[in-house]
Amino acid sequence: MSAGYHLAAMGVKTIIFDRWAPAGGPTGRSSAICRAFYTNRFIAQVAHESLEMFGAFDEISGGRDAGFRRTGDLYVLGPEEVAHVQTTAAMLTEIGTAVELLSPSDLGRRHPEMNLDGIAIAALEIDAGYADPVATTQGLFHRAVELGLGPRLYTSRLLIAAGPWTKPLVEQVHVELPLTVERHFVATLGWNQVPALPYVLGDIPGGYYMKPEGSELFLVGPMTSEPQADPDAFSVSVTADEVSRMASAITARIPSLALADARGGWASLYDVSPDWQPVIGEVAPGIFVDAGTSGHGFKLAPALGRHVAALVLGKEVEGIRQFEPGRFETDRLLAAGFGSARIIG
Repeated sequence: MSAGYHLAAMGVKTIIFDRWAPAGGPTGRSSAICRAFYTNRFIAQVAHESLEMFGAFDEISGGRDAGFRRTGDLYVLGPEEVAHVQTTAAMLTEIGTAVELLSPSDLGRRHPEMNLDGIAIAALEIDAGYADPVATTQGLFHRAVELGLGPRLYTSRLLIAAGPWTKPLVEQVHVELPLTVERHFVATLGWNQVPALPYVLGDIPGGYYMKPEGSELFLVGPMTSEPQADPDAFSVSVTADEVSRMASAITARIPSLALADARGGWASLYDVSPDWQPVIGEVAPGIFVDAGTSGHGFKLAPALGRHVAALVLGKEVEGIRQFEPGRFETDRLLAAGFGSARIIG
């Protein structure tokens, strides 16, 4: 949807084919965390640009609201990741993303609610937050229509950005992509008697993330790889065992959350590449792919769509060639994340 918006803004005649309404698939079920805390410089730069677009969404979308809220995003990490996070923070600072590193004692003073076992360092991305994935997607779509997006019967260039359905679509032009589909869930809990925590939390040793959801609820989801799924036949409901798994993880870090009450949750899909980094490039003459975002799609989309749109138009996009689909055939896998939390990106 973002690429379509950017193409329309460039004056390119564009049509979007969508199986459902805008945000009718996994995007609409995204946790919608908006952050720029990435280890890959290009992705971090794109995420930084996306945060700027979220912040100025009313201007770029013609007065619409993305539901963007800046809360800060706090990451806690173990001793094996100290050097890595320090290098990452320096790179992010160069890009313009404000990151503050905290020692365990600093973290303890600011967040006495936390059990600091296993934590050697923390990183706070100051301007991160979350948005409304449906409002964001529909806002870009309706603005694209205003800019000229409309129906056509013939197209000279095609971008396939169908998330979990990308692999079978690309197979129709006799191209094999090593993409898998995973079912990822989020558990919804109520603060109950616990004072609400206003920040997003990424607990690397604990293997989960947590974010506020309005004033009364919060969401918790795993940072780990999850079971593969059939995108046309998977359960969208969260199970009692999955809720219990997340409850155990969060109470180990924040004991007071034992008083929180379960409110259900949902499951959606990630299209995952072998290195958990996007797959972007031309796969056949005039046919391009943007997939394998491995859970990062929503937060990257506002700005990544501009770079992908430029690529489709035949322009050189600095930094994007590293994500070309052919890298897997020559074992040019990219590094991502921290330890087993490759979903961090």
